[in-house]
Amino acid sequence: MGKRVLIFGINGFAGAHLAHELVLHGNVVCGSDLSDMCPLSEVSAYRVCDLTDNEGVAAVVREFEPDCIVNLAAVSSVGLSWRSPALTMRVNVEGALNVMEAARSQETMPRVLLVGSSEEYAAKVGPLNEGDPTLSNNPYGISKVTQEHFATLYAERYGLHVCLTRSFNHTGPGQPPRFVLPSWCRQAAEISRSGRPGKMVVGNLNVSRDFSDVRDVVRAYRLILEGGRAGEVYNVGSGRALPLRDLLKTVTSFCSRPIEVEVDSALIRPADTPSICCDYSKLHKDLGWDPEHRIENTLREMFDEYLGE
Repeated sequence: MGKRVLIFGINGFAGAHLAHELVLHGNVVCGSDLSDMCPLSEVSAYRVCDLTDNEGVAAVVREFEPDCIVNLAAVSSVGLSWRSPALTMRVNVEGALNVMEAARSQETMPRVLLVGSSEEYAAKVGPLNEGDPTLSNNPYGISKVTQEHFATLYAERYGLHVCLTRSFNHTGPGQPPRFVLPSWCRQAAEISRSGRPGKMVVGNLNVSRDFSDVRDVVRAYRLILEGGRAGEVYNVGSGRALPLRDLLKTVTSFCSRPIEVEVDSALIRPADTPSICCDYSKLHKDLGWDPEHRIENTLREMFDEYLGE
């Protein structure tokens, strides 16, 4: 590919993995985020920027003159979106608009990849495909549906080469423990290290989710940047909906000590879809993508990482 790629939200979980993936395939990576510095060795240049600052976003794009822009900066937690719906709309919708405005103002418009979510879909029995209705039941999903509407508008009105994903759950090394699977892995590792029986606090176990390894997900993002069709939406997920109860059993099986499980009602969302599963056949057909990691192996890797701390 050999392109200059600007990643907004580069200091987040997926940002580090995407930077690594892009550099591995011969690209130059620039980054932007809220914090003063970027710890990633793969990043050739970095600027502090708040995505809701339209002039700041435009200045970063003008300075770096990227061939491609990826927006990973977002309020990405459903739980946080319920607590701060207005902030979620500002960051996720206004932020995406600022990126697209900056891109279309360039003499040569860069390709843009906007990351969305499976949370956009209406509940459905069976795998979800891109043609299924988007009727989210939470503020985060609504913000990402709105982002898509604006992206379609910019593609049609300005000829902006913008692609979108609806990314299903993903996890892997480096994901913060405020997310469910790393939280479990850390709790189990702490119990294992303690040498005593312990208790794990969990949320709703009566749902099934499609979890991918983040390294598979960022490979999909790279392929979409390279060959995705303008204005198109691509599902990114494993095609396996696994009960959280089973994933918890996998994590606790790594622990050498007995574990008591306690369900904390505070961790249960106001509205929760029973089962979410990805149909990624469009991504496979258009770009040849298939998942390479099994989530059970990813969980083991995360557990071992916490165990070694």
